Amino acid sequence: MEKMRTLAAALAAAALFSGCASAPNRTAGDPLEPMNRAVFRFNDAVDQSLAVPIAKGYQKITPHPLRTAISNFFSNLGDLSNIANELLQLKITDATQDLMRFTMNTTFGIGGLIDFATLARLPKHHQDFGLTLGRWGVPSGPYLVLPVFGPSTFRDSVGLAVDVRFNPLNYIEPSARTPLYILQFVSARSDMLGATNILQQAALDKYSFVRDAYLQQRHSRLNSGGGAGSPALPDYGDDDQDSSPAPAAPEAASGAAGAEPASGAKPAAATTTATPASAAPDTASAPAAAPLPGN
Repeated sequence: MEKMRTLAAALAAAALFSGCASAPNRTAGDPLEPMNRAVFRFNDAVDQSLAVPIAKGYQKITPHPLRTAISNFFSNLGDLSNIANELLQLKITDATQDLMRFTMNTTFGIGGLIDFATLARLPKHHQDFGLTLGRWGVPSGPYLVLPVFGPSTFRDSVGLAVDVRFNPLNYIEPSARTPLYILQFVSARSDMLGATNILQQAALDKYSFVRDAYLQQRHSRLNSGGGAGSPALPDYGDDDQDSSPAPAAPEAASGAAGAEPASGAKPAAATTTATPASAAPDTASAPAAAPLPGN
């Protein structure tokens, strides 16, 4: 989930700073480019043929306030992953703030449906186990495109596996777990529709655009500690109501067919659209990525 939202922020930032992406550009950090491009094309095809139509249908039949509440709910769950990773990184202040966010939104926000913490100006942090490994000194390794989950690296792939394993949704009854995972993915992909349009219009080579945005965002997030300075998900508006502002909603990203838990799941975070950074994009990923654990 979080991965998808960070991807969206990355796309927006990359579009602003680069204007128009150049032709294919193979980099030293991408020795697996031929394989990655093949997986990227697969993710993009699944996203365009399956994820995008479902997300558009969801937007049409679900009122905007309800979509915001659903997005807030999953973002609130993602704060649990943020807290755990902040403690592992000894970021006590950030962990305390996110614990306050989770407590406030869970109690006064009716289980996280209303984001009172943001209204109270409690900062939202973005952490996952991949960033924790980076803080511990583990190198990122080569760039890697995962089927369904989208942009990653060797280190972030290990982090994703841990985030998925400890996603709070894994600890509820299977009968409720599957529908919630599906809803998390659809909600995250719906939030990413605007980012998809940015990618289609800005990039001559979508693969390079997504890769560069993802790597820059991860570098920026690691150096900034994933703190409140990390960019939030832009308000793209809905295809059917471009002028209507979106209520305070949490942040979220992806690989082609699926989406942040990141933890935050990475219910991440897309196929070809890139996900999230300030001067550097937020985690870029492909359009629809399987929901990431937690965020």
